[in-house]
This record gives sequence, structure tokens and C-alpha cells, in this order.
Amino acid sequence: MPFIKLTKIERKRFLVLLTCVLLAIAGWLFLALNNKYVYTAKTVLMYKNFPQKKAFHPLQSDTVDLLVEGTGWQLLFARLRINPQYISISLDKLNNRNYVLFSEQLYAVNNQLETSQKIISVRPDTLYFDFSKRTVKKVPVVLVSDLKFSRQFDISGPIEFTPGYVTVSGPQEELEKIDYWKTDTLRLQNIHSNRVSRIAVKQNVMKNISVFPGVVEVKLPVDEFTEKTVEVPLKILNNKEFYNVKLFPKKVKVTFLVALSSYQQVNEDFIEAAVDLNEWKENHHGQLTVKLTRFPEYCKQVMLTPGKVDFIIEK
Repeated sequence: MPFIKLTKIERKRFLVLLTCVLLAIAGWLFLALNNKYVYTAKTVLMYKNFPQKKAFHPLQSDTVDLLVEGTGWQLLFARLRINPQYISISLDKLNNRNYVLFSEQLYAVNNQLETSQKIISVRPDTLYFDFSKRTVKKVPVVLVSDLKFSRQFDISGPIEFTPGYVTVSGPQEELEKIDYWKTDTLRLQNIHSNRVSRIAVKQNVMKNISVFPGVVEVKLPVDEFTEKTVEVPLKILNNKEFYNVKLFPKKVKVTFLVALSSYQQVNEDFIEAAVDLNEWKENHHGQLTVKLTRFPEYCKQVMLTPGKVDFIIEK
């Protein structure tokens, strides 16, 4: 198939024509996208101004459809980036009724948008809520942490919170499921001394539950740990027949890590070790395994010597 041969002048004219067509299309597209259009965008509801004496439960999804008037550019990218990603709705009307009308809050909602956007209406326009009596409960704070200590350093005592409890309020049936409240994750590295940090409590995911306060103070007692060894006499468990049991040896060495500040205070009186005679009676073992039945909470167990002991039973 032969190619159409154009002269130099004809090629120049063709390029000029093609450029004009592309510029015309670009100009039309630019003008078209600058025009106002109405489109639908989904967004999430965030509630504020909760009723003080009522616990509520939304009877519909927290996602609504916004009928938005905006430019063609916004319509083109609406599925890629929705503005706003959420809107705040006031619940102060719930003090007198069980529903909220978007039409009453359109002005306040539009103030949350980009200046070139305007919400015409919201579907659904009415949000309904179920109410129950609001009750209050105090629950302890539980720390969520990712702590990395310098070598030989660790937590040396109870972690303290100020305040130690948070107040949760909401429906009675919901509060019965709550026994504690977690914090956000506290992340610290190279810890080698006592630390005091302020950490937010977990954000509430249940819209009908409120939590106060939103921030607590955490005190981490930190100390350097060193090794210590003590001898502990063995106790015998489950000797219900009162056999005369002789253990070899009668004592075991417990090697553990203890905070330097507690080195002198922590001794064999804080530790108990025992063997279980059921190992012989039920499993017919020839040796008994040594287990710690009491050990200081903030010491770190290292080794038991020996881990098993011989025994003689005289009936």
C-alpha cells in the first residue's frame, strides 16, 4: 500500500491544523471542567456535642451520600480524593428528640468543605437514634507498649498511671463489656533511666461510649539489673499420704537478675521452690522436677540448679 507523500509545505500545514485541533479540544475541555456540576460523594460522619444525660445508638450506617455542587475537575477526581473525607454533625438536638436533620445543619457542614464545593443535600436527610439511660463506670488503664531497653536495664517495679482509672459513660449493657481501657502504643528506645510520658488513651470506636480523660501520665520505674544467687529449701507438694520423703539435695540454687536498688532486700525469703510428688505417684518418674511457686514479680528468673532432684520414699 503506497504512502501519501506530502511536500514540505503540506506537512507544515498539516501540523498547524493538528495543533489547532488539539488546542481547541484542550480549551473546550478546560472550559467544560471549570463549569459547575452536581455529583454524589460518600463521606463518613463524625459526631460532636453529645447529649449529656442520654446514651445513644445510631439506627443507620455512619456513611452518607452528599449531593455536592462542584467543578468538573472535582467531579473528575471525586473517586480518587473525596473532600471532605468526613463531616462533623452536632447532636445537641438529641437532648429534646431522637433524630437529627441534616437540612438544619447544611450551613455548618458547608463551612467544613473547600470553598469551591457546596453540599446541596444529604441522603438520608434524617438520622435516627435509639436511647437508653446513661450510666458511668470507672475502669483501670492498661498500657500498650513497645519498649526497648539499654543492655541490662528493665522495668524494676509497678508501672504507675495518673490517673489510674478512666471514666466511661454510656448504656449499661455496653459498659458491662468493658473491664479496662487501653492506651495508645507507647514506643521508647534505649531506655536506661526512669521515664515519665504522657500518652493518649485508645480512641473510642463505639460512638455511644465516651471516655474521660483522653490522656494519662505513665511513670516507668527503670533500673540496672545484676545477677544474684540464693539457696532455697525445697517443699513437697501433694504428699497426701504423708510419706517420709527425703530429697537429694534438699536445697536448690536460684540464679536470677535483680535491680541494683533491690539487691540487698531480695533474698531467699522472697522465693519458694517445690517438687510435686504426683510425678512419682501418677507418672512413675525417677526424679522430681523443681518448680518455683513464689518469685518476686520484677526479678528475672535465670536458672535453677539442679532442675531435677533424686528422692527416697519411706512408707
